[in-house]
Amino acid sequence: MTSPGPDIVARLARAKRKALVFRSHQKRPLVSRQSVQLITLAVVIVIGLQFAQWVGGLMRVESVGVRPPGVEGFLPISALISLRHWVLSGEYSLIHPAGLAIFGLACLMALLLKKAFCSWICPVGTIAEYLARLSHKVFRRRIKLPVWLDRPLRALKYLLAFYFVYAVFVQMSPREVEVFLHSPYNKVADIKMLLFFTRMSTLTAQVLAVLVALSFVVPYFWCRYLCPYGALLGPLSMFSPLKVERREPDCTECGRCAAVCPAFLDVDRKGRVTDPECTGCLECVAQCPAPGALEVRAAAGWRGRIRPVVFATAVALVFYGGIGAAKLAGKWQTGIPEAEFQRRVLELDDPKYHHARGEVPAYGPED
Repeated sequence: MTSPGPDIVARLARAKRKALVFRSHQKRPLVSRQSVQLITLAVVIVIGLQFAQWVGGLMRVESVGVRPPGVEGFLPISALISLRHWVLSGEYSLIHPAGLAIFGLACLMALLLKKAFCSWICPVGTIAEYLARLSHKVFRRRIKLPVWLDRPLRALKYLLAFYFVYAVFVQMSPREVEVFLHSPYNKVADIKMLLFFTRMSTLTAQVLAVLVALSFVVPYFWCRYLCPYGALLGPLSMFSPLKVERREPDCTECGRCAAVCPAFLDVDRKGRVTDPECTGCLECVAQCPAPGALEVRAAAGWRGRIRPVVFATAVALVFYGGIGAAKLAGKWQTGIPEAEFQRRVLELDDPKYHHARGEVPAYGPED
């Protein structure tokens, strides 16, 4: 009687391991990533409250608190234009320096740590993730659009990103960049952003409600189809030396890695995940039940692995350490004096405020 061939033995071994896997309990999500997410979300909420308090003081012509520079992280277009100005002139603009610092750190993270900014730092990504979890509990499954609709919709965010990059780096002249940076509009862009949400129109509220509903029904709708920020980081992340790598001899082919991937990547069929949609969340690594089958490595075939806790430490060091470096270098606090903020706020088109004071909003060229 002949003994079974090595292929048959290997398949039987994988089938046995797979059976054991399905009898085991699912692991918890990656605790280190959740910790970084929630801490960052808490910081963002505090920044938002401080900023709202400060702007409220300006509206009442009072000095209340201080302006938190971190709010500039929500001004990506201004940051992109500041980057163009920096490239052209070598001058780091102090109009919204924190915005440029945060944008640069997000790009640096993409080059080093995949799109970790999206899955570890971005508050919108965190909210989208918890909406996705709630969706899974309600519908008892992960909803994914059919391929014929998913692919063209995914192209939207890349088209948006291309438009912004083309408009800023190709269409705008150096003079136009300079004028925009020092324009009254740009100087109070953060305040106008706050008023956009606190005094939103019915149409704005309806659009936001639709986006939230879509993100609940179709998990990560904004991140997957519309976010130009993530589209910019995706191509950069392909140069990251760190990739999730699957070792086929140790893989049980249970499919858990693909089942938890927020980007719907077929991790269980790849040798090394290089897709620009990979956010470096490491949930696939956390859920893998077979030791050594799925790990983060710095190069294909590299023996050393990067533990999730090490990856988490690197994320925190790059982002928060980078912010600390920007503060030490004087590239964090805006150069706009509070007196100018006060003057610019009075120029905003706020009928309730001006009617209460018997004033007419003033508009004019830059002084």
